[in-house]
Amino acid sequence: MKDSKQLRLLQGFDTSTGRTPSPQAVAEVFDGTRLTQARQLAALTKKEVAERIGVSPAAVGQYEAGVTRPRPDLIPLISEVLAVPAAFFLPGRPHGKLDGSMAHFRSLRSTRAYQRAKAVAFVEQVWELTYALEKRVQLPFIDLPGFSGGEVHPGSALPRDPVSAAQALRAHWGLGNGPISHLVRRMESRGIIVTFPKADEDAVTVDAFSTSSLPRPIVVLTPNRFNDIYRHRFTAAHELGHLVLHGDTAAGDTQQEREADAFAAEFLTPRDSILTDLPVRVDLRRLAQLRQVWGVSVESLLYRCREIGLLSDSAASRAYQRLNVLRGQPGFNNEPVSGYPGEQPVLLAQAFELATTATDLTASALAQELAWPISRVRELIGLPDHRPELKLVP
Repeated sequence: MKDSKQLRLLQGFDTSTGRTPSPQAVAEVFDGTRLTQARQLAALTKKEVAERIGVSPAAVGQYEAGVTRPRPDLIPLISEVLAVPAAFFLPGRPHGKLDGSMAHFRSLRSTRAYQRAKAVAFVEQVWELTYALEKRVQLPFIDLPGFSGGEVHPGSALPRDPVSAAQALRAHWGLGNGPISHLVRRMESRGIIVTFPKADEDAVTVDAFSTSSLPRPIVVLTPNRFNDIYRHRFTAAHELGHLVLHGDTAAGDTQQEREADAFAAEFLTPRDSILTDLPVRVDLRRLAQLRQVWGVSVESLLYRCREIGLLSDSAASRAYQRLNVLRGQPGFNNEPVSGYPGEQPVLLAQAFELATTATDLTASALAQELAWPISRVRELIGLPDHRPELKLVP
């Protein structure tokens, strides 16, 4: 329970009003968990923050733990270093706190701890934005068996076997047994929040991740070094597999990654349906045609051939070698995700657009409510930046 002094301060500095709180006011009710979130989003260590604001790393740790609060003169420095408004550190706003152990990472082995922490903080903000929009717009009902309001109920979930789970979810969603078009849009239509953040060095390494531990399931599909629609779709199905198979278990098990791959393969290319399409001998040109039909890579189709028993391990190995020679040629080149609108998320952007029409919401007002820089709001929603670009002529 906040004491009366804190309540008076919060009442005087409601972030939705756009008023700027004084450093003294922020220091008196400083929320250490927001410092942790902002620091992780900035991919900075406690030591790096400490050096930039002129205190010890131990002091930063105490601020984050709520043992002590920073002095008022440090508030502007902290805001500047972490690129957030001072109001960001006021308590009282919904905070999507997420235990990092409950986020499943596509490239776990190559992802460093600070990158995972940044990704977790990013997901927390995705949920906070979703919550703010959901107060104004009714989002699609969450239709994910076993999931209910941030909790997973095994008794009502899909089978634990990946192949059976994929078949059961296809049946539950009425997808039939053929190719699935517009996978990402279908996931959004079932109430799953999918986001596609802008590319940066950390995003390339993290690749993709998901969680079932917040009030809505969230999947983050990051731009990666491949930028290939077929890999993108398989990754989306892989994360969907985590949501339905591992929502109630801690992440980090390599067995879980194999199970998510098995789910994705069966979900995108059901064995009984793809079997009649696959060539009985290695025919890479035929597989290149099938990738257009089923929306999966030639590599994935080759793996499916070996898995089903149409190819021996040695034949598959030779096929992969030949495929490497053909890579980049028509039919074997990467196809950018930007060319496939149905595989790009739109739910948050459309929810914002509807809110602007129904409630006169603006990006600026939303930024004030969340206590974020407006650029952050635009990034997460996917709004274009209409500011003129300054070009210096030498």
